[in-house]
Order: sequence, then structure tokens, then C-alpha cells
Amino acid sequence: MQLDRKLVVAISSRALFDLDASHRLYETEGREAYCRYQVEHEDELLEPGVAFALVRKLLALNAKAEKPLVEVILLSRNSADTGLRIFNSIKHHGLDISRAAFTGGQSPYGYIPAFGADLFLSAHAEDVVKALDAGYAAATIFSSQIGSSPTEQLRIAFDGDAVLFSDESERIYQARGLQAFTDNETEQARTPLSGGPFKGFLGALHHLQRCFDAESSPIRTALVTARSAPAHERVVRTLRAWNIRIDEALFLGGMEKGPFLRAFEADIFFDDQQGHCESASCHVATGHVPHGISNSKARPGTS
Repeated sequence: MQLDRKLVVAISSRALFDLDASHRLYETEGREAYCRYQVEHEDELLEPGVAFALVRKLLALNAKAEKPLVEVILLSRNSADTGLRIFNSIKHHGLDISRAAFTGGQSPYGYIPAFGADLFLSAHAEDVVKALDAGYAAATIFSSQIGSSPTEQLRIAFDGDAVLFSDESERIYQARGLQAFTDNETEQARTPLSGGPFKGFLGALHHLQRCFDAESSPIRTALVTARSAPAHERVVRTLRAWNIRIDEALFLGGMEKGPFLRAFEADIFFDDQQGHCESASCHVATGHVPHGISNSKARPGTS
């Protein structure tokens, strides 16, 4: 992330607002019925979706600095016509979002580089996979009834392998078991891990944190991983080598992550494993990162 540019987050309309009812109409009656419904109800305001609180906190960072630090843009499969309801709701909720791409049913992921987005959040798994394959940080928002974090501080939590880091160590674990994984991480403790799809986004957050005093920063990050000692050392040394700050690191040794994420008061948590995401979404807003060996057989378009 360049020092003179903003953090840019792209989000789909279904991640930002609760569009479950109209999406069910789309799935059962088709696109024409969906479009007709949205136009007929364009003056009815939409309720916040899973990522709404996260977006509000991101935009609130701009009031804490001399110049804007964050921009949120809308990347939507809606048409401009059906998207009018989305912008009406954005205005009502007081969100400072002015840029958007409405693609009329096509995947909008191709506009990520044009907008310079550091992160793409969507409820459409295929769009997320395409974005990840193109080299961008992206996650599928899990449906959740969890409300916003009670703290005003923006708090974002990450899994390690296949999210912040590559899946090179996870591949050893799945192929040869825990002992082989532990032995490898001990032997390679001083060899930094390669970056995963969210390395750049964490770096961008780190840059924003540097704009504030460390003691009063409005942003806090956490690594929440199933790793435990002695496999923790390689992670610590990797972040040190990247010169990227992480505020908290939880090495859980396989314990369920949800209660720890709730204790951290995360606004969102990113993990590559579907099961971990399902569990975490009962406690905090969660984004699934369909990347790496754990998703190689389950991704859309694969057998």
C-alpha cells in the first residue's frame, strides 16, 4: 500500500444490506421477478447486513484523521435500475459511499483493480473465488445474526495458514499429519512463510495504524490460529520479517475459535476452513477465504 493512498474496501450489496428475501425470490422466480420486485420496493429501506457494522467503523476512521484514510465502494450484480434501492438505503443510513459498479448480473470482480481495492467482501462465493484467483484479498460473508461489536475500535481477526500466510505448512499437515507439521515448523522456524492472500490487506491496516498513536489507535488486529508451541515461532518471525504489526496473537492448539473471537470483540474474522467459519459465525461476523489445500476440492467449479 502506497503511503499516500487510502485503504479501499469493495463490498457487494448483499454483504452490506439484508437482501435475503429478495435473493430467495431471484432463486425461485428468476431475474425478471427480482428486478421487478426491487423497482417496486425501491422506496423501502433495506436493513443492515452482516458486514454493515464493519463498513460503518471503517468509514468512521476518516473522522479521526486530517485526510480520508478509507474508501468503501459498492461492487454489485444489480443493474443501475435495481441498484437505486441500494443507494437510497446507503443515503438513509448515512454511509459515505459514492462509487459503485452495477454489472447487471455479471461478476463484478474485474473492477477490483480498476478501483484499486485492497479487499473484496461478497455473499457470492463464485465472485470471491475469481477475485482470489486473480490475486486479491477476498472473502465470502457468512450469514449471521450477530450484532455489531460493542467497542468503537475497529477490530479485525485473521486465521494464519492459507489466509495471512501461504498454505505450504497446511499441506504438510494434511498429507503427513501433526507430528510432521510440527517437525517441519521447528526446523523452518527461522525461515519466513510465504504470504497468503490477506498479507497485503494486513499490511494496509498496519499502514493505517501508523497514522495514529499506538496507545490510542482506533484499529486493533489479531491472529487467531490453531497453531500452538513450538509451531508459533515461525509465525512470529514471519511477521517480524514482513515488518507488519499484529496486536494480539492467540495460539489455540485446536481449541474452538469462536469464544476467543467474541472475547476479542472482532468486527470480522477471516478463515480458510468452512467448519471454522460456521463455528465462528455464531459469535462474530465471519468471512470465508476459499483458498489453499482445504478448499481445493470444494470450490465452485471443481469436482
